[in-house]
Amino acid sequence: MQVLPKALQEVIDAFANLPGVGSRTAERYAYMLIRRDPKYAKTLSLSLDTLHESVKYCPVTFALIDADVAVSPLYTDPRRDRQTIAVVAEPFDIMALEKTASFNGTYHVLGGLVSPIDGVGPEDLHIKELVKRIADDTVSEIILATNASVEGESTALFIQQQLEGSTVRITRLARGLPIGADLEYADQITLSRALEGRQTF
Repeated sequence: MQVLPKALQEVIDAFANLPGVGSRTAERYAYMLIRRDPKYAKTLSLSLDTLHESVKYCPVTFALIDADVAVSPLYTDPRRDRQTIAVVAEPFDIMALEKTASFNGTYHVLGGLVSPIDGVGPEDLHIKELVKRIADDTVSEIILATNASVEGESTALFIQQQLEGSTVRITRLARGLPIGADLEYADQITLSRALEGRQTF
């Protein structure tokens, strides 16, 4: 016996397919849509319906851009330093760096990280395109801004190996203790990175 209306159950199932959304959260999302003004659901539906036609990947940086834009504004903006590239795993990593308002270079999105368990090898990432950009834009520095995970570290190491013999300066985001963290609760890798990256006080 079906407890919920079919249409509502389909919405719950659709939400539950999203990463990080469990069945209870999916139910809350669907119930919220039922309770709110129908215009809200229509707006959501329209935005989802036009998503794939309205968004594409930049052919240079592989960041997400509007479909009617040729190249990412973060690359074409003359105030951006094309000689400095922050290499990130995914497009949304760009947002995290942009929020700091501390970086005025450009970006290169790899499209993931090397992960043999998930069947992702270096050939599946935009590493060849990065090497080409370094030559085309006479890049002086690349900042490896990948996650501090096994996959992030192995990807950074692979890129470093690909650039051996190059004159480009390769740097890595500093690793250390977050503000407000207690030393006794920090893991060994974080503490090791914090010691390696210590600064003069």
